[in-house]
Amino acid sequence: METRVILFIIFVLFSTGTGFSQKASKKVTISGYVVDGTKTPIANAAVMIDGKGTDKVTDEKGFYQIKVKPESTRIGILTATSGFLDEPINGRSNIDFEFRGSVPVQASANTDSGDEAINIGYGTAKKKDMTTSVNKIDTSNPKYASYRNIYEMIKGEVPGVQVTGTSIKIQGVNSLNLSTEPLYVVDGITVGTISDIQPYTVKSIEILKGASAAIYGSRGANGVILITLIGTNR
Repeated sequence: METRVILFIIFVLFSTGTGFSQKASKKVTISGYVVDGTKTPIANAAVMIDGKGTDKVTDEKGFYQIKVKPESTRIGILTATSGFLDEPINGRSNIDFEFRGSVPVQASANTDSGDEAINIGYGTAKKKDMTTSVNKIDTSNPKYASYRNIYEMIKGEVPGVQVTGTSIKIQGVNSLNLSTEPLYVVDGITVGTISDIQPYTVKSIEILKGASAAIYGSRGANGVILITLIGTNR
């Protein structure tokens, strides 16, 4: 009889402990609204948890909702134009954010259009009129700012390139030179490296190759990577 009682107690304690562990590991939901200093909702702002990017953005009403692990400590909102705000979670399920001043409209995810203007270094051309393909990403969506460096962002987001460490090769380019590195053009100026560029300062990245890169002569033989920084009017 005593043995059965002891086994029953052990079973109850084990079951209770298991149930507690499952509840403790269950994700919690956090939601809130994001507005600027004029109380205008901010749409397409990225939600970040503990300094890391997520796939969540605010809707047209500035509303967000996200499930987080119970051990998460901070939640933040990142905009492409007005920086970053974060708050301690501290067990809260509703956390609102208010940015100072008026925040410009945040761009949504990039869409592809044949009428899109493509920067070819010395002017622009319509994408549908290009004789060879041009790969482009518009980084105004704040999710891109969560990358640690420019090479990580290019590797993760720009199609048609191979990135190994700080070395980049544009696919489909058969180099006649000793180097396979493309030509880097930042805000219209040729540079030797892009290592010092922070992802959150980048407005767009475009990849030129073949006839599209011919305007740069032999320097564009390995392709061209055009980078436009935020604040540039080009």
